[in-house]
Amino acid sequence: MDTSVLGVIGSTLLWALLSSVLVLLAGVPLAYLLARREFPGKRVISSVVSLPMVLPPTAVGYLLLSLLADNGPLGRNTLGIDLDILLNWKGVILAYSVMSFPLFVRTARVSFEAVSPRLEAMSLTLGRGPLRTFLIVTLPLATRGLIAGMILAFTRAMGEFGATVILAGNIPGRTQTLASAIYSAQQSGNDHRANILLVTALGLGFVLVYVTERLTVMPGFRSSRLAGR
Repeated sequence: MDTSVLGVIGSTLLWALLSSVLVLLAGVPLAYLLARREFPGKRVISSVVSLPMVLPPTAVGYLLLSLLADNGPLGRNTLGIDLDILLNWKGVILAYSVMSFPLFVRTARVSFEAVSPRLEAMSLTLGRGPLRTFLIVTLPLATRGLIAGMILAFTRAMGEFGATVILAGNIPGRTQTLASAIYSAQQSGNDHRANILLVTALGLGFVLVYVTERLTVMPGFRSSRLAGR
């Protein structure tokens, strides 16, 4: 396995990890809000969050590109500053995050819904505030589901292609990912490189999905679901 292949794999894993951290930080509060609160526009927000799951990735990439273009709502001519996201690693992470965010939020929401509200109510009656109750009661009971959601988000990010190519391009040594490298190798007739990358993607994907399956059937996860009934 040559250094260029290792570089692509390493970069893809790093970018997927960074995007998963961003998704975790933004997704946990949103998932908990959707699981526990009723408010005007809740279904609209839930639908908007889920859109990347049903739209073609190229459409999501084009939408992000339109928002970040020079004259777009988030472009340098509009904001007066250049966010420097297009055609670099930041664009890869943004595309990864947007495409994997719905998977994490849906999984995390189900995990929070599986935690019995009565347990939270009991904690509140003992004098613990909402934040402390969330940290010592809700979060530990939902942990396995959150980990499973993060692994799913990581896996989805690692396999992302359409939105990433439009937003960040496919620049070898700069923004080329595992998915775009497979595409480039296949298009150029380099079957050996394509096969190595494909086997790597299959192996990583299988291991991550298997771990997710194990997490969602472990006794702790099942008991938290039963507690919510």
